[in-house]
Amino acid sequence: QVQLVESGGGLVQPGGSLRLSCAASGRTIRGYAMGWFRQAPGKEREFVAAISWGGGGTTYADSVKGRFTCSRDNAKNTFYLQMNSLRPEDTAVYYCGIHRRAYYSASSRDADFHSWGQGAKVTVSS
Repeated sequence: QVQLVESGGGLVQPGGSLRLSCAASGRTIRGYAMGWFRQAPGKEREFVAAISWGGGGTTYADSVKGRFTCSRDNAKNTFYLQMNSLRPEDTAVYYCGIHRRAYYSASSRDADFHSWGQGAKVTVSS
C-alpha cells in the first residue's frame, strides 16, 4: 500500500509562486500516472493536473494551463506541482493521488486515483 504526503503549501501573495511535493512511500510510483486535485472551502474536489506513467504526457485544468506545471522524479519517488502566477482563486487544499492501474496515461478523473495524502493548504492573498 502506498502512502502519499503532500508538502510545500503556504501563504503567498497574488502573482507569487509555490512548489508542492508529493512524496510516496510503501512502494514505487514508477509505472503509475499521478494527479493533483484541489478542494476550496465549500466546493467539490476538482482536477488540477496529471502526468502519465512515463512522464511524457501531462494534462491540466483550463484554469491553470500556462501557470502550473507537474513533473515527477521516479528516483526520488516524488511528484511535483510548480505553481506560478498564483491567483486568489487558487486558494485550496491540494491533494495528490496515484492512479489505480499501472501504465495508464494522465487522467483528469478523480475516481481513477487513490491513496490521497492529507493535503497541502495553499492560500493566495495580499
